[in-house]
Amino acid sequence: MNNIHIPPVVKNLLIINVLFFAAKYVMKNTGVDLDYLLGAFYFDSQFFRVWQLISYMFMHGDFMHILFNMFALFMFGGVIENRWGTKRFINFYLITGLGAVALQMGVQAYEVYQITGHIVNNPITVDLAANMAQVKIPGISDEARNTLIGIYGFPMVGASGAIFGLLVAFGMLYPNTEMYIMFIPVPVKAKYIIPVYILVELSLGVARVPGDSVAHYAHLGGALLGFILVKLWKDKDNDRFYKYYE
Repeated sequence: MNNIHIPPVVKNLLIINVLFFAAKYVMKNTGVDLDYLLGAFYFDSQFFRVWQLISYMFMHGDFMHILFNMFALFMFGGVIENRWGTKRFINFYLITGLGAVALQMGVQAYEVYQITGHIVNNPITVDLAANMAQVKIPGISDEARNTLIGIYGFPMVGASGAIFGLLVAFGMLYPNTEMYIMFIPVPVKAKYIIPVYILVELSLGVARVPGDSVAHYAHLGGALLGFILVKLWKDKDNDRFYKYYE
């Protein structure tokens, strides 16, 4: 273990995420739900606060959620931070996280508009105790009402948007790196795996599978910002930092 080098930003992100996860369960025993304080709500929700645009990245739903995200951060983030340095890496991580929540809220705004005709100032309040929405909009279906409950009453949590940004960056920086994937007995290059993964996320987001609570569009938002940043920085630095075919 003494030979394992974890660069400073990745190390601190791992520590902060674990501390937030532990605090979530400690505070829950006192009646305080940190998901509702620090998770990202739709901007027209009664629970929305500006700081949630950053703090949601450090909250996670359950153990498997944080485990997979932190494993990916450790595996891919360390490689990228060692290449870029601390300042560029943290900027990338935060920007892709913001891109993730922006796209997710954009999709939510479209859904709200389809139902209510407005994206803000809708007469919708959510009773957390009853898990019900008081919606003063006549003529909406039960499905539409459930959609509004989900958008206005449940926060988005997790570092997955930023993690998807890191996955895209890794695939662009090290496209020929061979990786092993569960149930596939042969190694597959990163430049093939990551685009397929993103297409799967896109299809799941469009399909809107009942019972699926994953914010797929947030993943896509992080991936899209990651792609744009790598392209911009590559062109600006004239290959000083980036070589696509290593």
